[in-house]
Amino acid sequence: MPEWLPYCGEGPSPDSWLARWNFSPELLAALIALAIGLYLYRGALRRGPAIGAFACLILIYVTPFCALGSALFTIRIVHDVILAAVLAPLVMGAVRLERVEIPGSLAMWTAVHALTFWLWHAPSLYEAAMSSDAVFWVMQFTIVGTAAIWWSKVLRSPAPAAATALLATMVAMGALGALLTFAGRAFYAPHWLTTQVWGLSPIEDQQIAGIIMWAPASLVYLLAALVIIYRSLASDRASA
Repeated sequence: MPEWLPYCGEGPSPDSWLARWNFSPELLAALIALAIGLYLYRGALRRGPAIGAFACLILIYVTPFCALGSALFTIRIVHDVILAAVLAPLVMGAVRLERVEIPGSLAMWTAVHALTFWLWHAPSLYEAAMSSDAVFWVMQFTIVGTAAIWWSKVLRSPAPAAATALLATMVAMGALGALLTFAGRAFYAPHWLTTQVWGLSPIEDQQIAGIIMWAPASLVYLLAALVIIYRSLASDRASA
């Protein structure tokens, strides 16, 4: 079995994870440069989403949450859901991406977004991301990038199409969650030797991750669809 060295290092134990902050010089330099850019171009950005996106980056890459994802697939799934359902819409809102005309239909980007998320959780690609910093960052940028474009397409679309895209994505996320929950074996080799110290077997860790994907993560998209439908109906009533 190969030696896995994920970004943020080896998986910590329960008594050491709180001390595992990531102060990588490259990461800190990138965050400082980003903070300067946010200040210099603050007039062109939406302040709230920009601050939210920056705080999200600190949470998932600097705090011990990052190292915890090296130990538990459950945390890694939460990390990836944050990328697609929290960080991506914040980035989209910060740079006003919904105002940009991006080629491709909503249906196409719905498929691209779902396929990107599914592919990065195929065991072979996931293992590559957990053993190479370069592949890891490709994973991060592609998930956030495709999701941000997809969210912008959702906001630009009529309510019925937007709600349909959100529900389709909810089904895609739920299907992945169901696959992880009911699989007969643990798929992800980087976590085969890191979960026991946390009192979990690899398959139990995977099942918890699947339940998170199946229920709470899918709920994000359902709630967004309901909000869009409610606003559309309220607008129709107001104009009647």
